[in-house]
Amino acid sequence: MALPESCASVSKYPSKDSLRERFRMLHQKRQESRKLNYEQVVEEDHRSKLPKNYDLKRKRQEWELKQMELKKAAEDRGEDYDRLQALKTQADLIERKEAVKRKKKPDKGFSDYEAMTLRQYQRLSGNIKPDIKAYEKMREVIGAKEFYPGVDTLISGTHYPTDAALNKLSEDIKAQEKKRDQYHRRRMFDPDAPIDYINERNRKFNQKLDRFYDRYTEDLKSDLERGTAI
Repeated sequence: MALPESCASVSKYPSKDSLRERFRMLHQKRQESRKLNYEQVVEEDHRSKLPKNYDLKRKRQEWELKQMELKKAAEDRGEDYDRLQALKTQADLIERKEAVKRKKKPDKGFSDYEAMTLRQYQRLSGNIKPDIKAYEKMREVIGAKEFYPGVDTLISGTHYPTDAALNKLSEDIKAQEKKRDQYHRRRMFDPDAPIDYINERNRKFNQKLDRFYDRYTEDLKSDLERGTAI
């Protein structure tokens, strides 16, 4: 028995419930894609505000942490980590690395106070041994966004140093003072030296000027003292 033409035409189209379900699924997919797109835009904006060498620096820090873990494990086993690493490295490769290191960081001695301060900073920062457990714990407490701050991150009040870290800082400062006292030598006072200062601070300032500029102004100074300067 054939269906009427009107019933056959109606059966060709989906029902309202099926259309409503399809619209609901499309709307849900649209919301999900919008959310993913927003997250990607935020992540891309965050990466664009980071320094250019951020990824390399982060990988370097992770590599250093891994090396420290391996070194600690070797010490727990009673083994020398440096010796184990040397056994895995070729001798000619080590020589080339040492040559490159000497070429990059030659010991030029004292040049000025700025270079001396930079060398001291590099030496002190190189001696820092981070605590891996405290590092991981602080990252979990603060969160990744606060732990790896960007230009728009407020870091005030997000880090609270432990008592052990404060004690370590205090001991390090005392060790620096002790080492500085070992190299301190008291300069003898010359009573026959000309008095060209008005107080102790001015005397030290004049000594610094003489140290850096005396060789250039020696002739002019002698002419002024003799009264023969033009």
